[in-house]
Amino acid sequence: MPGRTLAALVVLAVALFVALFVGPGALAATGSGAALDEGNLAESFRKAFVEYWNAGNRDFSPGMERVVDYWFRYHVAKAVIAAILLIVLVTLGVLVRKAFLRAGGLGAGQRVGLASAGILVTLLALFAAVTTVANIQGAVAPFASLLSMLPTGARDGELAATLDQVRQRLAAPSGAGEQTPPPLDMMIDDFARYHLAMAVLGAVLAVVLIGMSAVSWRRYARTASSDRRTRRLSGAFGVLTVLSSLVLIVVAVVNTGNATDPRPGLAAFFEGGW
Repeated sequence: MPGRTLAALVVLAVALFVALFVGPGALAATGSGAALDEGNLAESFRKAFVEYWNAGNRDFSPGMERVVDYWFRYHVAKAVIAAILLIVLVTLGVLVRKAFLRAGGLGAGQRVGLASAGILVTLLALFAAVTTVANIQGAVAPFASLLSMLPTGARDGELAATLDQVRQRLAAPSGAGEQTPPPLDMMIDDFARYHLAMAVLGAVLAVVLIGMSAVSWRRYARTASSDRRTRRLSGAFGVLTVLSSLVLIVVAVVNTGNATDPRPGLAAFFEGGW
């Protein structure tokens, strides 16, 4: 394994991993026009939510606009960092895989070390992929992503009264004669967009993983039975990609249901059961 390349990739991966947790907030706060950060975001959103609901308009109120804009930039920054980290980890994984397959002359300890490194890189790559997808989803529908910061079980105060009004409106049958309040209409639309984004991303990733699995199983079938290391590695990767694609297919189907009929899912969220 080329030592300098390996060292550079490891250092870059560590730097990106740290940046993934400390960078997005700082980048999102740049030019936000308000003193927003991860520490006060939830409280700011709750105040803006009450303001937005009481305004009765579909367009965001100034306070909500600032919060949503900050959260959009946060997700974009985190998605970009996670995507770069994923590319670095995939490259590192390819190097480790090649080294492991050529490790016939190494001792047992070195082979175990390479295998452990391969497992670690694979797990980190899965984490980076999930983070990338989740933040793309959040960037597509930042308002719906912010809803998770609402304390749906609140019982006192102006926020609790607002949440009760939202629940009552969602519980009313659609088309019952009353027009849906514009803020609620926006919530329903963004909630649908949020789940549609995950449905599309999940389906695309499932197709990619199925293709990777087919390549891996083809390599497994074409490898001589005497080459146990290659066959085991190809088989393990084939199983991992098949299982991952099945999970993603389920995720895509569930999110498609919420995207096509978002109102029940949103109502369940505000009731605390979603």
